Amino acid sequence: MVYPGIIGKKIGMTQVFQENGDATAVTVIQAGPTVVTQVKTGDRDGYDAVQLGFVTAEGKQPRLNSPEKGHLRAIDGVRHLREFRTDDTSSVKRGDRIDVGFLKQGDLVNVTAFSKGKGFAGVMKRHNFAGGPKSHGQSDRARAPGSIGAGTFPGRVLKGKAMAGHMGDSRVKERNLEVVEADPERNLLLVKGAVPGANGGLLMIEKAR
Repeated sequence: MVYPGIIGKKIGMTQVFQENGDATAVTVIQAGPTVVTQVKTGDRDGYDAVQLGFVTAEGKQPRLNSPEKGHLRAIDGVRHLREFRTDDTSSVKRGDRIDVGFLKQGDLVNVTAFSKGKGFAGVMKRHNFAGGPKSHGQSDRARAPGSIGAGTFPGRVLKGKAMAGHMGDSRVKERNLEVVEADPERNLLLVKGAVPGANGGLLMIEKAR
C-alpha cells in the first residue's frame, strides 16, 4: 500500500551539499509520525479518504473535548487531524502508524500549508499595482489604487475588484517538490526549495500524481 500522504511540521531551511559539490537549498520538515484515525469509504461516506492524526511528543496528551475523545478512543497523543483523498483504502486500517518510509530520494511531493500572514496590505504590495505618477503636481496618489468603478453604471464596485485588504494566511499548495532525503528513524524529510508557511507551521505532504 502506498500511503496517500503524511502530516508534517516545518522546521526551517538549510543547505545540503551534493556529491558533485553543488549546494542545494532544502526545507527541513518533521514528517510524522502520524496515525490513521479514520478510514472513509465510498459506500459509507460517499468518497474514499484516509484521516491522519499528527502524533505529539511522547508523554504529552493534548486537551480534547468529549466528541474528540470519542473519535480518538484508544489512540493516544494525537492532534491536528488532516484528511487525504485516495483511490484505495482496502489495505489501510484505523491505528496504522505512518512514517516517511514510503518516500525516497528523487520522489516528487505536493506540500499544502497556510502561507505567512502579512496583515492589512495596500494594492501595490498585495496586487503588484504600479501606483500613480510621481510628477505633475500630485502628491498623495503615489500608492493609491485609482478608480475602482464607474459612477452611473454599474454604480457599484464589482465583486472581485483588486483592492487593499488582508494579505497572506491563505491555503497554498506547492507542487512537484523533489525529495532530497527521507529519514524514518528521525522522522525528518528534506525537500528541495521552499514550502509555504512560517517555521513551526503544519504541512500536508502528499505524493505528486
